[in-house]
Amino acid sequence: MQARIYEKPKSAMQSGKAHTDNWVLDFVPAEAKKPDPLMGWAGSGDTQQQVSLKFESCEAAIAYAEKYGIEASVHHTPPKRLKLQAYADNFR
Repeated sequence: MQARIYEKPKSAMQSGKAHTDNWVLDFVPAEAKKPDPLMGWAGSGDTQQQVSLKFESCEAAIAYAEKYGIEASVHHTPPKRLKLQAYADNFR
């Protein structure tokens, strides 16, 4: 099994940083999704795609993956840089 570990990103609908300090372990899809012949909905027989584990830190997620023999790749989010500018810069 392969998995990715990443820091939960901030939702586009929120301005604060609540619940963004958690780390998530998601499994990589084992097979491609295909349309259902009757309804046309996309689906597959891979149930690992439905599993999403949350951890307090990156180290805890890595320890869990090592304990259960899961090949995990860690994706760190780049640091956010604020572009400070004055309101008067809009009129130059």
